[in-house]
Amino acid sequence: MTNVYSLDGLVVFALLLVCTCAHLRHVPRIKGWLLGEKRGLWGVFYKAAVIGTRLHVAVAVACVLMAFYVLVVK
Repeated sequence: MTNVYSLDGLVVFALLLVCTCAHLRHVPRIKGWLLGEKRGLWGVFYKAAVIGTRLHVAVAVACVLMAFYVLVVK
């Protein structure tokens, strides 16, 4: 179990946020509701979706490396 207050916990949380928002960007109803705002608190979800869409290869590699770290190393 990862702790959110450690660096690896923050990385896991950020990767999950980016992956989830990038996936939800392809759902039409949620895209307009959750990812419609580009500023403020809701803008964080939009920016995470853009990062996940544009850097999908780097995000996928980071997810695999973090999974290896959490399951094997830690």
